[in-house]
Amino acid sequence: MMNERTSPQYRLYSQKEKEILTKTVKLSEEVGELCNDILAILKLQRRAKLEKFDKRNIYEEFADVIITAMQLAITAGVDVERAVGDKIKKIEERSSKERQPKQK
Repeated sequence: MMNERTSPQYRLYSQKEKEILTKTVKLSEEVGELCNDILAILKLQRRAKLEKFDKRNIYEEFADVIITAMQLAITAGVDVERAVGDKIKKIEERSSKERQPKQK
């Protein structure tokens, strides 16, 4: 039985927080569906799922993950264009450093 000591110590106070949580759970669901399709492509799913699998579906699953991640970012107030641009710049800088010859 739940009581004060065993009940969760968190509360969602605003509609915004509820939206963020909902979209986070939805993203997790979409990533799971993409993972299932990848397992099917690799023939690592059980036979029943492999029989129903349509290889073309993976395109939709990738799109679902991207769209849902974008919706979550927007709801959370993330400037997606800036976030992606900053990350690409960081990757390019790291890649550039890795290509430079090491000095003795």
